[in-house]
Amino acid sequence: MKFSSLYCFLLLLIFQTDFGENEETSRRQRRKTYYRRLRKSSLPTHRSARQLGIQQMKTVTPAAKLPIINLDYSIEEKFESFLSVPGVESSYNVLPGKKGHCLANGMIMYNKAVWSPEPCTTCLCLNGKVLCDETKCHPQMCPQTIIPEGECCPVCSDTVASYLLLSGTALNDRTEFSGDSSEQREPTNLPHKQQSPPWVEMNRALRKEELQFEEDEEEVKQDENREQKKQTFRPGDLGRPTNEGQSREGEEQRPEEEGTPAHQHRNPARENEEDDEDEEDDEDEDEDETIRGDTFRMPPRLPIPATPRGIPSLPSSCSLSYKTISCISADLTQIPPLTAPEITSLELIGNSITSIPDEAFNGLPNLERLDLSKNNITSSGIGPKAFKFLKNLMRLNMDGNNLVTIPSELPSTLEELKINENKLQVIDEESLSDLNQLVTLELEGNSLSETNVNSLAFKPLKSLSYLRLGRNKFRIIPQGLPVSIEELYLENNQIEEITEISFNHTRKINVIGLRYNKIEENRIAPLAWINQENLESIDLSYNKLYHVPSYLPKSLLHLVLIGNQIERIPGYVFGHMEPGLEYLYLSFNKLVDDGIDRVSFYGAYHSLRELFLDHNELKSIPPGVQEMKALHFLRLNNNKIRNILPEQICNAEEEDDSNLEHLHLENNYIKTREISSYAFSCIRSYSSIVLKPQNIK
Repeated sequence: MKFSSLYCFLLLLIFQTDFGENEETSRRQRRKTYYRRLRKSSLPTHRSARQLGIQQMKTVTPAAKLPIINLDYSIEEKFESFLSVPGVESSYNVLPGKKGHCLANGMIMYNKAVWSPEPCTTCLCLNGKVLCDETKCHPQMCPQTIIPEGECCPVCSDTVASYLLLSGTALNDRTEFSGDSSEQREPTNLPHKQQSPPWVEMNRALRKEELQFEEDEEEVKQDENREQKKQTFRPGDLGRPTNEGQSREGEEQRPEEEGTPAHQHRNPARENEEDDEDEEDDEDEDEDETIRGDTFRMPPRLPIPATPRGIPSLPSSCSLSYKTISCISADLTQIPPLTAPEITSLELIGNSITSIPDEAFNGLPNLERLDLSKNNITSSGIGPKAFKFLKNLMRLNMDGNNLVTIPSELPSTLEELKINENKLQVIDEESLSDLNQLVTLELEGNSLSETNVNSLAFKPLKSLSYLRLGRNKFRIIPQGLPVSIEELYLENNQIEEITEISFNHTRKINVIGLRYNKIEENRIAPLAWINQENLESIDLSYNKLYHVPSYLPKSLLHLVLIGNQIERIPGYVFGHMEPGLEYLYLSFNKLVDDGIDRVSFYGAYHSLRELFLDHNELKSIPPGVQEMKALHFLRLNNNKIRNILPEQICNAEEEDDSNLEHLHLENNYIKTREISSYAFSCIRSYSSIVLKPQNIK
């Protein structure tokens, strides 16, 4: 009887052990399945995150019929609303040509470039025309939408909430970790374009999630190893540890053998692990919760974000956004000591910094962009090795300081250098040495002239294509310009002549800006630029010209002569140009009827697209206008025109419609009721014609 009882007891123990193992195996199997499903769903989640970031980018770009260029320079969308705006017109700041450049707020925009000059506005540079439109938002197919801070268009609230739960941030919290307590953090003063992009923050959250998945997978593997050990456990071994004697199962069973209460000897780490497994079991039992690849999984509780490692301690008035530290108008008198190798951009704009010691940037070795504009930095206050060890620096801005010389030992990686509005008085042969990767150089608003700029100063700049030297004291074109130069701006100087050697070696030059100088047409040498093959745009506005200059470049497409004293357009002055002049701006001059005849536009009849003759002294429509087959824009407003004859704009013998889209004739002396009904018969839409108001005399 005793043997039977003992046998039944052993069978009962074996049954309980097998049942416990099967239950634990089933539980771990469910856990493995859960994490495998979660890992599989992570890949589509990453895709959906990127799609959300792209969608947020697209919401600030209007849908339309004109092409927009995306990051890989392929045509992505088409503009529609620009064409629907009847008042879209050209301006004097157009810089077209073969490349179709546009000038917007002092910056050159390339053809088909898209930018936002202000929130909720998108502009497009299309063949030299700047077209702007308000943002049009795509409709959202969701019950609730919200407009995130700094954005123009609504997004689905559940998507944003999911992202915020993952990243551990609040919807209206734009501040970043700065090393201070949350109560002491100051809101960031960065403009919208410098804020951390939402898709960048999202990628961070997803990266953390992916690391968590990897840890969970490692834990699952450990569980599998423990299962294999249990499968080799024999009934005869019940109650004592295996040969190793180090497994956690053995540790848990030993106190029970000795008759000691288990809770006094249990491993706290194992206890926490079991608690975590119980929580995971509760999650597994929730059959209604599904994981999809196209949405973010909502955690049951809002996670508390931990302060990331390596975040530098910042002054209270500074902020951190992704890899950028910004201390804008922060009342700093010196460069703060920072140690953050991951930072690539530092902004110290509008402070009272006077010096840059040699060790100022030792803790920021990976800086790519440094903005020190609007401070009080002097040349004597810059250490000789202040910038030397910034081996990745590409953009340096020192506008609005008190520099008298260009800082020495600048890194050879620089691609953009701006020292506008300083007190530069000399550029010697060594000032720009080793900057063979420099593409953009801006030195406007200084005290530079041909007497203090060495003729070999620009020789090391093998890659320079964009040079601004406006608002200085040059009397001639600077000598020794780099062969690679494409755009040169010398406005607001004292230049009086252009000699034959001015552009001898600049065979790639495309744009020359010479506004507000003292140039006369007889001081332009016949061979100064006539043989240039790539020169497309010349701006000679506000000089001392009395005639349209002769010997203009053969390749010229765009000529701006606004605000001179021009009285006459000589005959055949455009006759030698190939493929032909396209844009001619002669506004605010002294043109009279005798100064223009049919041969004045010879060579440009087939190519001229825009002709501005407003604010002159013309009394009639200039001859040859009806022969300009490519003309889209004609300005004749603010002259002394009294009547419009039928043959002056439209040719009655031709049945084809004119290409004119904008015709301005306001502020003349035209009696609109006396205009012939055939005067504008070739123009497709009368809404293109502006006749009112007119002067009365």
